[in-house]
Amino acid sequence: MTLSEIRRPLALSDRAQEFPESPIRKLTPLAEAAKRRGTKVYHLNIGQPDIETPACMRDRLKQMDARVLEYSPSAGTPEYLQSLQHYYERQLGLSLGIDQIIATTGGSEAILFSFLVCANTGDDLLVVEPFYANYRSFAAMAGLNIVPMTSRGRDGFHLPERQVWERTFTPRSRVVIICNPNNPTGTVYRRDELEMVADFCRDHGLFLVSDEVYREFVYDGNRAISALELQGCEDFVIVVDSLSKRYSACGIRLGSLVTRNRTIYNACLRLAQGRLSPPGLAQFIAVGANELDQEYTRSVVAEYQRRRDVLYDGLTAIPGVFLQKPEGAFYCVARLPIDDAERFAAWLLTDFEHDGATVMLAPANGFYASPVGTNEVRIAYVLKEEDLRSAVDLLRIAIQRYNEACATG
Repeated sequence: MTLSEIRRPLALSDRAQEFPESPIRKLTPLAEAAKRRGTKVYHLNIGQPDIETPACMRDRLKQMDARVLEYSPSAGTPEYLQSLQHYYERQLGLSLGIDQIIATTGGSEAILFSFLVCANTGDDLLVVEPFYANYRSFAAMAGLNIVPMTSRGRDGFHLPERQVWERTFTPRSRVVIICNPNNPTGTVYRRDELEMVADFCRDHGLFLVSDEVYREFVYDGNRAISALELQGCEDFVIVVDSLSKRYSACGIRLGSLVTRNRTIYNACLRLAQGRLSPPGLAQFIAVGANELDQEYTRSVVAEYQRRRDVLYDGLTAIPGVFLQKPEGAFYCVARLPIDDAERFAAWLLTDFEHDGATVMLAPANGFYASPVGTNEVRIAYVLKEEDLRSAVDLLRIAIQRYNEACATG
């Protein structure tokens, strides 16, 4: 027998084979094919704002005169970390040390760092579903099992009661992650809800990762409570943050991890050293946000609230559509009068067109770990009001045509 005959065949890892597709992006080839056919596609599937990145950030690139684009410090440049200190002081009234903040490649890296330092392979991650779909990806990278608790649209997707959390707890539970304001639901958790989760984590010795990248986007005169504001939680809270949505700067891929726990910080810093450095150009750009005042935030939030109202009024006027009015972020999860949201979302891109246009949605089943959400979609209201009205009108026509097609066969 030759060596080639006994050689083991190549095989990918179990992790690679189990890694999930993105419900936000997996239909992109269908959307690109529709565009090649000349169809205009209204993208409601992804949280890519169309609001301009502030000029004070864009102009920073013109100020750069470096002849060598060097590695930045692993924890972040002093200028960027100081800008974050200023932000937390101004926005939340919190004093944080530079040695409590780590610059990360987007909020995504901060989530992955949190999972890697707080849990071992095979441990359980407790999460309320529907949840940001990429949590599943980060959990797979870290070797964690997602253990879900289901929130309900009829309750505005607010957090389940404490007894549900107790029933979900397992001996392998190590980490809880919440997103507030929530992607994908648009829910903003009340202080009493957050304190309940904090008490649960404290009682069971769990880490609490709070994803707060939509902190500013809260409507109707309300505001989001940061986990950093909760008393007695300093040892087990990690806050994930990002500039992507706050300043409409998704492409710079820059975020941060905040913790007052020195042990967590040191472990995350070692991970940061292992990947060398966060993007230096992005940090240079980000410092420009220091020039923005509260009026910038107020104007952007007001714009998204108007878009929310346009979307909500339009969707609820369609027979059979159900959703609660989003309280924050710029997403909602809507239940449609259809049999299968994934099939419908694909059909919109392959078989439907009206006046030369169609709509791209994200099927909501990909935001659940449980087999639910089959007739729900996540919608991002990141388009200007005129486009949102057009997209909702297309959706109304499409639902009727789809159901007629299904009925005939």
